Amino acid sequence: MISPTRSPVGAARLPILLTGTVLAAVACGGPEPAPPALPDAPLAPPTPTAPLTQPALAQVEAEGTLAAPEQAQDAFTYDPAQAPAGAELSVEAEESNGTTQVQLDVDGLLPDRGYAAHAHARPCGPTGDAAGPHFQNEVDPAATPEQPSTDPAYANPQNEIWLDLRTDGEGDGEASTEVPFVFRDRAPASVVIHEAESTATAPGEAGSAGGRLACLNVPFDQAANG
Repeated sequence: MISPTRSPVGAARLPILLTGTVLAAVACGGPEPAPPALPDAPLAPPTPTAPLTQPALAQVEAEGTLAAPEQAQDAFTYDPAQAPAGAELSVEAEESNGTTQVQLDVDGLLPDRGYAAHAHARPCGPTGDAAGPHFQNEVDPAATPEQPSTDPAYANPQNEIWLDLRTDGEGDGEASTEVPFVFRDRAPASVVIHEAESTATAPGEAGSAGGRLACLNVPFDQAANG
């Protein structure tokens, strides 16, 4: 008698084992597929910010060699006996924090002598008078072309630019000043060397310094436009 055919034990159990394996994987929290990535949102344009760098300082430089008016370019002598032709003048100016520093250097003037010097309102010309009056930050309302300011309230080294100096044994010298203002809508145009050894300060004569011996054109307006 032939016995009924039996399936192999392994064959009968394999589907069950596979099913159990899948269930076990799900039950054990296997890794799930990551959700699809969302498109990137457009970036907002950067907000403009003020530059961190400090503004450049306004600077002015001028130099010249004294010559007679008919030969001069930027440096004029009106009295070669006291301001010899060939002497050299230079001026530097710099604005910083609401103030202006100005320095005058001379080389080859008379030795061991004082010279009063100031910034003037107009450029040098054929005569000393061409440079006009002293530059004043606050203009004296009583001053006229015929009668320059002599009021110490206006003609003083804080409202004008005074550069009085004394030369050494070789005729060289320097002077510097700092004034509490900067140039904006107006600026001086020259520096004049005067005959007096120092600038007067008394009422009725403040700012006076005698005849005009020499003049150097200085583009102070570059600082005003800087």
